[in-house]
Amino acid sequence: MARSKNEIFEWVKALAIAILLAAGIRYFFFAPIVVDGESMMPTLHSQDRMIVNKIGYKIGEPERFDIVVFHATVEKDYIKRVIGLPGDEIEYRDDTLYINGDAYEEPYLDSYKEEMADGKWTEDFTLEEITGSKYVPDGHLFVMGDNRRYSRDGRHIGTIEQDEVLGKANIVYWPLPDIRMVK
Repeated sequence: MARSKNEIFEWVKALAIAILLAAGIRYFFFAPIVVDGESMMPTLHSQDRMIVNKIGYKIGEPERFDIVVFHATVEKDYIKRVIGLPGDEIEYRDDTLYINGDAYEEPYLDSYKEEMADGKWTEDFTLEEITGSKYVPDGHLFVMGDNRRYSRDGRHIGTIEQDEVLGKANIVYWPLPDIRMVK
């Protein structure tokens, strides 16, 4: 009888440790996210399931063109691409991204631009027209969805605070046939 109680206690203890480890990993290191909507097409599709790396930005900073997840509202997280870093001047003109006066290639948009060859992909704008500030403020990022025609992003919500960024998302793990790293 004593051996049976000891065995049950060991199983309960092992299960409790496993649950604590899983919760700790999810809370501090990695978390799943489901892409909701088509704002990141063609890179990501609605209902793609991804892993968010939460630890990366605790020891480093977001880089230009990272795909990040951030708190857009109290109830909703968004997934978008980092376009502007603190101190950057952002402009879109004739479907070309200019950062600090230099034109940047956006190869992740090429397939969609070919499919949708019916006019501009991204409307012209400057950061100053959107936010009233010529430069991305310190501690902030400017983000956009890859599906520029149908994305609620920095053009609508302005810059986001880096403190609101949960982490970087670059691994799609579901659906199984679509497992991949994204850039």
